Amino acid sequence: MPPSASAKHSDRHPPERPSPERVGERLVADRKVRAVAQAGSYGTELAWAGSHPTFVTFERDLLSPQTEVRAGVSVERFPFGKLEAWRDWDAARAEAPLALLATGRVLYDPTGNYGRIQRTLWNLSAAQRAAYRADLLNLAEEGLAQTRAAHTGPGHGVQEQLLALADVREIALNLLYPALLTHLHLWPEFEVRLPHAWRAAAGLRFPKAIYRLEQLYAFGGQEEARRALLATRGLGLLTQERRARTAYTAGYYDGALRYLRDETARTHRPDLARWSSLSSARREKLGTLLGVTRAPLGPAALNLAGELLEAVRDGA
Repeated sequence: MPPSASAKHSDRHPPERPSPERVGERLVADRKVRAVAQAGSYGTELAWAGSHPTFVTFERDLLSPQTEVRAGVSVERFPFGKLEAWRDWDAARAEAPLALLATGRVLYDPTGNYGRIQRTLWNLSAAQRAAYRADLLNLAEEGLAQTRAAHTGPGHGVQEQLLALADVREIALNLLYPALLTHLHLWPEFEVRLPHAWRAAAGLRFPKAIYRLEQLYAFGGQEEARRALLATRGLGLLTQERRARTAYTAGYYDGALRYLRDETARTHRPDLARWSSLSSARREKLGTLLGVTRAPLGPAALNLAGELLEAVRDGA
């Protein structure tokens, strides 16, 4: 039996993807959802072609945080109990995604607790911010010490130098940069165009720290970003390449490169650990994406990170 006309019509016109606005409306209407905020630059005056719609929700019957990505929209879901618990600064700084909560635009908050969390984060005293900065710096010091012990010393080869660089970049991005912003009482923006954001937020005030942070990534403008985009082929980085190309087209060359460097280290860490066993073609592509010939490796990366840590501590 031939397919019906309605089935043919359906094949020609697949159902429309819900718009981010419709997703937000649906979340607000969901009776399990007790608070909703929109995060990131999408929908703001800072939006650009690569802005990724992101919502933050607190929901009943949820036991642990979950991330859902559907039709290009991300939803960061948290248990309802955290909506009250994270009003307390000590509880929030121990486990909450502080930047995500602080920078969201609240859409639905009948209990008022989301707003209270944000007021807590934006009204921290100088002493509270200093204590939080010390926490981040201590974690960074511990991470660097572990990396030095694991990936440097006699008998360690190229793969160990690459793993050290990957670890150092992660520590710099997730601990030292947020610690630097505590001097300004700001929260980090984690988007593809991040280097441009940290230059705008902290580059003039803390040139030593930002200079060392950028040395770790070995930026090279448009040409280096173009080389990295070409190197993604055959490495299973289709989604990452698409996002990075959007940033590249918009002129965020270093943003595209920063994203590809970090995503390559995250998704291809097993390749880094067996570097000598890889084909020369694969090593060349991964090397380009990581910036092997441009960035400090192994002990040099760790020494640079140590200088970055001291610059963050001193506010320089």
